[in-house]
Amino acid sequence: MQHYRAIWISDVHLGTKGCKAAHLNAFLKEHTCEYLYLVGDIIDGWRMRQGLFWPSLHNRIIRRFIRKAEKENTKVIYIPGNHDEFLREYIHEHKLEMGNIRIVNEAYHETENGDLLWIVHGDAYDGVAQYHRWLTFAGDAGYNFLIWINIYLNRIRKLFGLPYWSLSNAVKNKVKRAVSYMFEFEHTIAREALRRKTDGVICGHIHQPAKKLIGKVQYYNCGDWVENCTALVEDDLGLIQLLYWAEIGHEDSDNEVVPELNFLGGSI
Repeated sequence: MQHYRAIWISDVHLGTKGCKAAHLNAFLKEHTCEYLYLVGDIIDGWRMRQGLFWPSLHNRIIRRFIRKAEKENTKVIYIPGNHDEFLREYIHEHKLEMGNIRIVNEAYHETENGDLLWIVHGDAYDGVAQYHRWLTFAGDAGYNFLIWINIYLNRIRKLFGLPYWSLSNAVKNKVKRAVSYMFEFEHTIAREALRRKTDGVICGHIHQPAKKLIGKVQYYNCGDWVENCTALVEDDLGLIQLLYWAEIGHEDSDNEVVPELNFLGGSI
C-alpha cells in the first residue's frame, strides 16, 4: 500500500465502455492519501443520456470513493466537469456535501512545501466548449468512435504480443489543429492561474497528461482513465509527480489484468 499526501484524478467517464474501471479500481485499492481530488468528468452524463451502461465495476469505483471518505479518513473533493455538469446546478454557496464528499466548482490546495495550486476541471477555459457546444458534442462523438476502434485494435495487438497503444492519442498528437487546440487551452488556463496569483494549476478536460512550466506557472493535467490511466500525486515533501498506471502488469484479486506503475519525472 502506497501513501501520498494528495492524489488527483480526472476524466474517468464512468458509464462508458471506454472507461478503464479495472485499472482505476486497482489503483485506488493500492493507494491511500490525505486528500483525493476528483477533477471532473468522473461520471459521463452525456453518454448516459443515450443509454445506460453501468457494470458492477463502475459501482465499485463509486464505493471506493465513499470508503476513502468514510473509512480511510480521506478528504474527498469532487470538482464537476462538463460531462458531469448536472452536479453543478446543485452546488449552493460554492459547495455541496454528499456524505463525506465535498462537491465544489473549483478548489485550492497548498502543498507541503508551500505552493498554492488552483484546481479546476478546465472546460470553462476551452473556447470550443464554451462558445461552440455543437462542435464539442460532434468532437465527443468522433472521439468515442476512436475509443471504440481502439478497444478492438488493442485486442488484436495483444494477440501478437504487442503492448497497448492509444489510437486516439496518436491522432491528437499528429493532427495540427488538435495540437494547436491543446496548446491554446494550456496557455489560457495558465494565464488565469497567474492572474489568480497561484503557483500552479491542476486541471483535466483535454485527456492529455502533463507536467510542465508555462511562464511562471506550474501546469499539471491529470490526464484520464480512458486512454492514459494517469494520476497526479503529491508526496510528503510536497513534490508532485505524474504517474502512468501502465496497461501491462499483474493480476489482481479478481483476476483482472491491472497495470504496473510508471513515473514521469519528479518535481518541476
